[in-house]
Amino acid sequence: MSKDELIEILQDWNFWRKELETGIPRQAYLARVKQFLETNQVLTITGPRRAGKSFIMRQAAQALTQHGAGKNNVLIVNFEDPRFPELNTKWLERLYETYLEFLAPKGQVYLFLDEVQEVDGWERWVRYMHELKKARLVVSGSNAKLLSRELGTLLTGRHLDVTVLLLSFGEFLEFSGMTLKDRLDMLNQRVAIQGLLRKYLEHGAFPEVSLSEQKKALLLNYFEDLVTKDLLRRFRIRKPQELKALIKYYLSHVATLSTFNAIARSLKLSALTVEKFSGYLEQVYLVFFLRRFSFKVREQEKSPRKVYAIDTGLSNAVGFRFLENAGRLAENAVFLQLKRRQAFEPELEVYYWKDVQHREVDFVLKRGTRVRELIQVCWQVEEASTKERETRSLVKAMGELKAGSALVITEDYEAEETVKEQRIRFVPLWKWLLDHEERDET
Repeated sequence: MSKDELIEILQDWNFWRKELETGIPRQAYLARVKQFLETNQVLTITGPRRAGKSFIMRQAAQALTQHGAGKNNVLIVNFEDPRFPELNTKWLERLYETYLEFLAPKGQVYLFLDEVQEVDGWERWVRYMHELKKARLVVSGSNAKLLSRELGTLLTGRHLDVTVLLLSFGEFLEFSGMTLKDRLDMLNQRVAIQGLLRKYLEHGAFPEVSLSEQKKALLLNYFEDLVTKDLLRRFRIRKPQELKALIKYYLSHVATLSTFNAIARSLKLSALTVEKFSGYLEQVYLVFFLRRFSFKVREQEKSPRKVYAIDTGLSNAVGFRFLENAGRLAENAVFLQLKRRQAFEPELEVYYWKDVQHREVDFVLKRGTRVRELIQVCWQVEEASTKERETRSLVKAMGELKAGSALVITEDYEAEETVKEQRIRFVPLWKWLLDHEERDET
C-alpha cells in the first residue's frame, strides 16, 4: 500500500480537512477521558462492541482541536477498516511515519488507536511510543482481559482505564429526545418516562439501536457480529454451535443462579467447555457473573453464580420474550447500573446473598469491611405474599450482615415501611435509575 493510499484512508477518520459525525456526547465518559488525557499515561478504553467507544474517542479528539490542539496534531486510526492490509507493528510504524510526513504536526501529538487488538504486537509499539514521549496515546478494544493483561505487563502503573458500557437510562432518555431540567421536571414527565423505561427494558441500550426503527434486526446483526469477530475468530473456536447454545442459554436465564455442571448437563456439553466458553463471554462483555456474598473465599467460589447480560434488548432478541420476564429484565438493569457505579467507585463490591433456608437478596453492596446497602428487585410488590417473601429475606439479611440500609426496587410502588423494626424503602425503578445516575456522576 502506497503512502498516498494510506493518507486517503486516514482522511476518512480524521478532522484534518472536514468535520466528522460525533454523535450525542456522553458527558460522564467524555469528562473522564479528557481528564485522563492531561496525564502522561496511556489511556485504555474498553467495553462491548457497539457500546460507543469510537464515538467517545472521536468526541475527545474533537474537544482537543477545539481547545488548543491543532487538527493536524490528532491522529485517529480505526483498525477494523477493511482497506488496511495485514496489521503488524512494522506496518503501524510506517503508518505513523506517513502521518508525520504528510501532516507535519507541530507540538504535542495525540494518537487514538481504535480496536487496537487487531494489530499483532501492538502493545510493544505503544510502549515504545509512550516511553520516548512521541505522543499521548488512547487505545480501545472490545476485550477486557486482552488489553488489561498486555498493557498491564508492559506498562505497569503507567496506564489508566475507562470501561464504556451501554446507555444508562438517563442517557437513553437524552437519545430519545427527552431533556430533564431538574427533579420537578422529572416528576412532571413521569408517565412519559415510564413509557420510555418499558422501551429501555424491551429493546435495550445500544446507542445505535435506541436511534433506529429496525431494532430487532440490528440487535440480531450485532449478535452475529459479536459471535463471529469477538468470539469465533479471536478464540479460534471450532464448535460454533456449542458456543451459540451456551450464549442463548445465558441470555434466556438472566438474573438466575447456575453452575457450570448444571448447564453442562442441560446442554449436553462438558463442564470444562462451559467454564472455558463462559470465560470468553465475560471477556467480551456479553455476560457478567455475580458471586454469592460470603466472608469465606472458598464458599464464594463453590456457590452458584448469577448471570446478567450486557443488554436486555439482546436478551429479548436472542433469548426470552419481554412480557414474560419483565422482573428479571428489571433486575438486569439494576445490575448494569451498579456496574456503572463501580467505574466511579472502584472500592464498591457487589454480591448476592442467600442463606441455608434459600432466602435470597439480589444485591449486597459492600465497601471495605462493611455492608452498606441491600437491594431487592420485586416487580409486582403489590401482591401481599410476594411482598412478605421479599421483605422477609431483606430483614434476615439485614440482621445477619448488619447492613446500613435496605431497598426494594419496584415497577411503580413507592413507600417507606417498618418491617420487624427494620426500615425498608420501596422505590420505582425509573426513579432509582435517574436518582442513582445523578449521584454517580457527581
